[in-house]
Amino acid sequence: MASDLPTTPPPGAAADWTVPQDWASYTAADHATWDTLFARQVQMLHDRAAPEFLAGVDMLRLSRPGIPDFAELSDRLHRATGWQVVAVPGLVPDAVFFDHLANRRFVAGRFIRRPDQLDYLSEPDVFHDVFGHVPLLADPVFADYMQAYGEGGLRAQGMDALTNLARLYWYTVEFGLVHTPQGLRIYGAGIVSSHGESLFALDDPSPNRLGFDLARLLRTDYRIDAYQQSYFVIDSFAQLLDQTRNTDFAPLYAAAAGAPVLAPETVIPQDRVWHRGNQAYARQNRTTAQPQPAV
Repeated sequence: MASDLPTTPPPGAAADWTVPQDWASYTAADHATWDTLFARQVQMLHDRAAPEFLAGVDMLRLSRPGIPDFAELSDRLHRATGWQVVAVPGLVPDAVFFDHLANRRFVAGRFIRRPDQLDYLSEPDVFHDVFGHVPLLADPVFADYMQAYGEGGLRAQGMDALTNLARLYWYTVEFGLVHTPQGLRIYGAGIVSSHGESLFALDDPSPNRLGFDLARLLRTDYRIDAYQQSYFVIDSFAQLLDQTRNTDFAPLYAAAAGAPVLAPETVIPQDRVWHRGNQAYARQNRTTAQPQPAV
């Protein structure tokens, strides 16, 4: 999402900001970068990622060498859940982003990071967007959640509440954890596509791991320049869908507008605390100005 972009699409883009993926233009080096990123993430995620994510990787055949062709990927995804992947030139305006989600279209960047950017990237590339996001769109429940989020975004635009709704996306779609019978697992795209944060989110003593609370998330700020200071744990994707689809957000937005914003590291008395972090990484990060981990 990006609220400060022009309202008209750039040259070469359609009215909905989509562009051809131009798969044939990828070089051998581009495909090799994808394969390197894919191999190391899959190796480490087999006992860290949500089962639904891993099932999506298999079902969508993302293990095939090279950057996926969006047309082929969309064909398999559409048969599973009615979603498709469309290429865009970069970040798109909020209204465009929400409209695509509401109509079961996931917007993905088409460029791939350079080999020297494996662990650092300032904006999402095709690996983050496709490997990080698309596997869960093959899960019917999560696919419904993403559509419901898009529909909610279209409504939120008229309520001056996009900042609040962006926090929900950040702490679920990008950086969410889920409780499974095997323990906490990763499902957020910003984690599963990052080698370092895949370790940090589950193992490091620094961050808080707190129970999901919709009203609380709408008030909780986040950092974009470092690993997260708090992660929120859902009980299931069904819980996430139910609370998003069946909650009247207007009173929550009004309550959030009248309450102080919660800092990312804050733990409040009503939190369900899985782990209270020592915030050691955050303190070190403030003093050493480490770069943002790759997303």
